[in-house]
Amino acid sequence: MAAGARAAPERGRGDDRELAVASLDVSRETLERLELYAELLLKWQRRINLVSASTLSSLWTRHILDSAQIAGLGAAERHWADIGSGAGFPGLVIAVLSMDHSPPSEVHLIESDQRKASFLREAARITGAPAIVHAERAETALPRLSGRIGAVTARAVASLPDLLVLAEPLLTTGATGFFPKGQTLESELKRASSLFEFEAELVPSKTDETGRVAVIRHLRRRIPPTRP
Repeated sequence: MAAGARAAPERGRGDDRELAVASLDVSRETLERLELYAELLLKWQRRINLVSASTLSSLWTRHILDSAQIAGLGAAERHWADIGSGAGFPGLVIAVLSMDHSPPSEVHLIESDQRKASFLREAARITGAPAIVHAERAETALPRLSGRIGAVTARAVASLPDLLVLAEPLLTTGATGFFPKGQTLESELKRASSLFEFEAELVPSKTDETGRVAVIRHLRRRIPPTRP
């Protein structure tokens, strides 16, 4: 850094919260629920790694607000599944935000890590969110939900082709997929199209200049060509 130059001030958690709240159109009660959730996450983070420590200072914008945009894209959906919920992004945020509507959404949180599943249960309890925690692998849980889910999502879990394979029991029975992705989306779509036929709408992310949300509809597996 040149002599006399000043480093940019580091944004604190309070500033980060205010930036996110300014973009959230929620009731006072729902905002209070989100605050309870954020406080619980910070408390549990001392014991288990729920999110990357480097993102804690931007918890509200990078995680909560980013999850809220998924809720907005699927606002009409009342039955969700979140693959690899982890700390609850985006699934638990979707469940909390849906409490501003009647009826609220039912959100199934799929998380095989038992400690993270325990966190999700406690977060659902203290917020009152309409979330059901499945402490098992997605390969086991999702087939049981086939035909009952209108929207499926996953954040930072796997590449799009792998996500479509996991979510196939839902996406082939009427569900729409909402998958936030980064700069590798184009190559992931190309690889996914070798396995499946589907419609894809790419929505620019509101929280990441290089990110997009892949909205996947009408999935069906490609039939391999028959050999003569």
